[in-house]
Amino acid sequence: MAAQTKEAVFAGGCFWCLEGPFDALPGVLETEAGYTGGQIPNPTYEQVSSGTSGHIEAMRVKYDPELVDFGKLLDVFWRNIDPTDAGGQFCDRGPQYRSAVFFADEAEESAARASKAQLEEARGFKIATEILPRAEFYAAEEYHQDYYKKNPLRYHFYRQGCGRDQRLRQLWGAEAKK
Repeated sequence: MAAQTKEAVFAGGCFWCLEGPFDALPGVLETEAGYTGGQIPNPTYEQVSSGTSGHIEAMRVKYDPELVDFGKLLDVFWRNIDPTDAGGQFCDRGPQYRSAVFFADEAEESAARASKAQLEEARGFKIATEILPRAEFYAAEEYHQDYYKKNPLRYHFYRQGCGRDQRLRQLWGAEAKK
């Protein structure tokens, strides 16, 4: 009998940058870059990156709940974004790059809200990350999938040039995860 799997969806700016940290987490079975939250069915990267489709770049995470729970996924998510930035993430600006946790049920919504409140309390952050009901998820084009593996030099240059790692170190110190 196959193991039970669950899915979670997170948005944290450029979807390329969330894939590696989730892939590295034991219990994560698969990650997929894509788009969610907009009005256009089957949007293209060009439509989403224009900021006019209503969609957000997002990462779908398929995981084995026997090996990793939603709370641990939230921990990885928070430490790979700037939750204080309402205008996008790092050098990627606009509503299509904002951060969000998409919940599938009351338990996920409750966990996300509790995690957010705990972080605000512990860190003194005013968190801008939205907590939204899950919407239709559309897979991004194939060239976006596993980008960090397929194009490691370009990916590294992008992360550095965008200031992502520097800002994550400022926010999270040793807790920042790549």
